[in-house]
Amino acid sequence: MRRALGSPRSRSVTPRTDRVDCPAVATPSDAADQTAKQVIVMRKDLGMRKGKMIAQGAHASLKVLLDAGAPDPSGSAFAIKLHPALAAWLGGRFTKVCVSVDSEAALDAIVDQARAAGVPCALIVDAGVTEFHGVPTKTCCAIGPAWSAAVDAITGGLPLL
Repeated sequence: MRRALGSPRSRSVTPRTDRVDCPAVATPSDAADQTAKQVIVMRKDLGMRKGKMIAQGAHASLKVLLDAGAPDPSGSAFAIKLHPALAAWLGGRFTKVCVSVDSEAALDAIVDQARAAGVPCALIVDAGVTEFHGVPTKTCCAIGPAWSAAVDAITGGLPLL
């Protein structure tokens, strides 16, 4: 069932802006020349169906935003802290690139690099209900939104999906 945005069960998103000191997301001195993007890193070794990969990538992209925010005390609104790179990404083209890795260890390494660099990231662990025989499985991650240079430093060497 589709719901209109104003329906009682829908939630609004209220952006909040706070100062962020992490260079991966803070406003760079040459901000006019900067673009923000997000990279979805998908495991190819799992042999997921195309639809499954798309769903997992969508989960990862959205989880980064949800991890950046919180519901208000009443539960009627959801506020997201907007760092400059996220604000640029949301106000721009939502640039996304999909790349691949060939193992869980390679996916974990990418997530570790992003966290160490202070780049927003979200790791998705599928519950295994429709694939993976009931075994929870790390399927993909989202790196960013952050400034392209910061994201490229982590994912630039990975092949396109």
